Amino acid sequence: MADHSEPILPGSYLGILGGGQLGRMFTQAAQSMGYKVCVLDPDAESPAGSIAEKFIKADYTDSAALKEMASLCTSVSTEFENVPAQALDELESLGVFVAPRSSCVSLAQNRIAEKNFLATWKSETNIGPAPNFVIEHDADVAHVPADLFPGILKTARMGYDGKGQITVYAAADLPAAWAELGKVPCVLEKRMELDFEVSALVVRGYDDAVVAYPVSQNIHRDGILHTSTVPAPSLKPLQEKKIIDAAKALIRKIDYVGVLCVEFFVLKNGDIIANEIAPRPHNSGHYTMDACVSSQFEQQVRSMARLPLGDTRLLAPVSMLNLLGDLWFEGNSDQAQEPAWNKVLAHPDAKLHLYGKSVPRVGRKMGHINCLGEALNEARQNCAAVATELGIEP
Repeated sequence: MADHSEPILPGSYLGILGGGQLGRMFTQAAQSMGYKVCVLDPDAESPAGSIAEKFIKADYTDSAALKEMASLCTSVSTEFENVPAQALDELESLGVFVAPRSSCVSLAQNRIAEKNFLATWKSETNIGPAPNFVIEHDADVAHVPADLFPGILKTARMGYDGKGQITVYAAADLPAAWAELGKVPCVLEKRMELDFEVSALVVRGYDDAVVAYPVSQNIHRDGILHTSTVPAPSLKPLQEKKIIDAAKALIRKIDYVGVLCVEFFVLKNGDIIANEIAPRPHNSGHYTMDACVSSQFEQQVRSMARLPLGDTRLLAPVSMLNLLGDLWFEGNSDQAQEPAWNKVLAHPDAKLHLYGKSVPRVGRKMGHINCLGEALNEARQNCAAVATELGIEP
């Protein structure tokens, strides 16, 4: 049996399932620390695969590909939660140190399991999910409590960036909404009086050490993250402490090794609700690449390699701006054109990160810009100025 207590030192191979932008930024962090990276992804054009030392183009459940990965890598992680749990289990059975394990990842793959878990976690932290009702059969539709309307109907699996969900204003609209989502298992969540959204990023090492980053305040547009700002402008210190303590309790409760993001809603009455868990580095944590001592991707490397975790201290206030493919089609042009990055970089506090995606598409995440400042207001003003430069509404 492989020894899973010794550190995995630089020079070794680390593996990542998934070759998107999160895998690419992980690969860059691992390489800067002296590791080699093996990426497994079915897409020949994967952003991470193009820079990794080894790229295996295969389906995630391809046994031969997983065996090849296991022969090379001492430790493997995943860059997105919809990687099949069986792939992680197969790698573990081959003696690989898998962080996080499949039990943690599969919890976030199914909203029903996730909501049930968050409800049990409420007794420990006093933070639970929004009131909700599970719909799996036609008969369930008639039994939805009236006080859950207006609500948001969400598919139990494979929903992200606002996909797989429909707002339902009244009980009479529910059958049509469920039919539109294909009558797959769903969760109806009550729409709450939301004040703002935040996310907590926590990291746990193999030795049970846990560190947390400052909480980020997030603004979404059309279901996709638009900006993340740290320190969170609207969050009170006691609320931040409650959120961080809750996230630390959660990561230990599920015996999770690696970087974990927990999204929260802060309601108009001051109550805090847990929205969802992401078992990986997260879009809202990209600010850590320029504004913290250790980035979330460096922490993923450290936790996978069983190294001591890095410092999460904030070095400067920051506002992160997401860059979508829409920017390449300004002025309703059908032809993609590279945005004027020279104008962006005329702002000396703006740090540009592009993801190496060859084809821009409307709504596709193409990169982000971290806008720093000596004070929070300055960081926010820098972000607004950069957004205006790019023709994005700040």
